[in-house]
Amino acid sequence: MESLVSTDWLSRNIGEPDLVVLDCRVHMEPHGESGFRCESARAAYDAGHIPSAGFADLMGDLSVAHRPGAFALPAPEQFCAAMGALGVGDRSRVVLYDGLMSIWAARVWWMLKWVGFDNAAILDGGFPRWEVEGRPLSTDADRHPEQTLTLNLRPGLVADAEEVKSVVAAGGACLIDTLPEAHFSGEESLYGRPGHIPGAANLFAGALVDEAGRYLPEDALAKLVTGDKQERQITYCGAGVMASSNAFIMSRLGFKDVAVYMGSLQEWLEDPDNPMETSG
Repeated sequence: MESLVSTDWLSRNIGEPDLVVLDCRVHMEPHGESGFRCESARAAYDAGHIPSAGFADLMGDLSVAHRPGAFALPAPEQFCAAMGALGVGDRSRVVLYDGLMSIWAARVWWMLKWVGFDNAAILDGGFPRWEVEGRPLSTDADRHPEQTLTLNLRPGLVADAEEVKSVVAAGGACLIDTLPEAHFSGEESLYGRPGHIPGAANLFAGALVDEAGRYLPEDALAKLVTGDKQERQITYCGAGVMASSNAFIMSRLGFKDVAVYMGSLQEWLEDPDNPMETSG
């Protein structure tokens, strides 16, 4: 199974005993100067989802809430247990989808990779593509048998604030801001302080997809996503979601050392001593 699959592929393979489909949708809307407020999309899942899909609740047991509407990376053991409860085991194949440019699906894809699980794919175009094609929906809650997902942690796939501080101070890695250019430059501010982490380059996650929310062809992505494929790359955004989409594409393009700063600006801006800069 490729790491990016089409709706046609899923339609042909849905129902295979080892295939676990997970709905990763999250309800997200702008929320004043604090960025975006996120809420569980469980109600949307209940109203209709791809048949056989379980609900991967990124606002529930796949994260650690530390303030209303925000979330953080869970302990790897907690994440493995939650995925096991959804029917993901060591021999599973997993297809992930969401409703917004695959950014939430990419977050779960990257976390699976972080705990050592590689046999996962993102549904290109996600739920909107499936729905616009008139494919069947279900309101039945899926119940895959519980499985065991063995933890084989890859800590280098996640960057923390201390590593980012060291990069700002002395270099050693490439920082990639995946928020819109207007936020990067400081023209707009969704997180209280405008701009970006010093030294970062900007590549908006939304530039990786077309108007229908499908990833651009690989040759087009290769022109957008440039840099030394052997050098360490750290992506960030507001909360490690859009940054996961960039990391997913970089992985597909052959970058060898990519990490997501999962805390991103939600965490970085909690410390007023952490620097920001503006440009443009």
